[in-house]
Amino acid sequence: MAGKASGKSKVAKKRTSRRTATKKPVLLSGGNPQIAKGYGDAPVKAYIAAMPGWKREVGCRLDALIARTVPGVRKAVKWNSPFYGVGGQGKGEGEDQGWFLSFHCFTKYIKLAFFRGTSLRPVPPGESKQKEVRYLDIREGDPFDEAQIAAWVKQASELPGERM
Repeated sequence: MAGKASGKSKVAKKRTSRRTATKKPVLLSGGNPQIAKGYGDAPVKAYIAAMPGWKREVGCRLDALIARTVPGVRKAVKWNSPFYGVGGQGKGEGEDQGWFLSFHCFTKYIKLAFFRGTSLRPVPPGESKQKEVRYLDIREGDPFDEAQIAAWVKQASELPGERM
């Protein structure tokens, strides 16, 4: 059997690669997608594509709103959540200035976390055990106040970010 590097035939390899390519992401408790840690737009797009049901549309709207409000925003997926940050403000082009917000899927809502939320005006409504963090919970059918969310995103992007 010279020339055969593995025990799988070409057909079996093709089936395996096809299954791998179309495999759906795992949803963790609450329906939060399990997406590998990564930096850039691609992992965030993969996370949003894996968000279940109505949450996917909201995730798309949030991502587009953030990108539109903060040109050049940095993106990553960490701890199975999309993170958004800025770099190059005053300390050299491209230097990491930390993360200013993230969101996460739960069973009945999406939790938008502003890491310096107590500095935003008006302060987002959801309190946190962490001193400066504030949340906005978005539930199915809730009105999506794009102007208010954009104002918070803009303010948050101008504050010092969190190093994580």
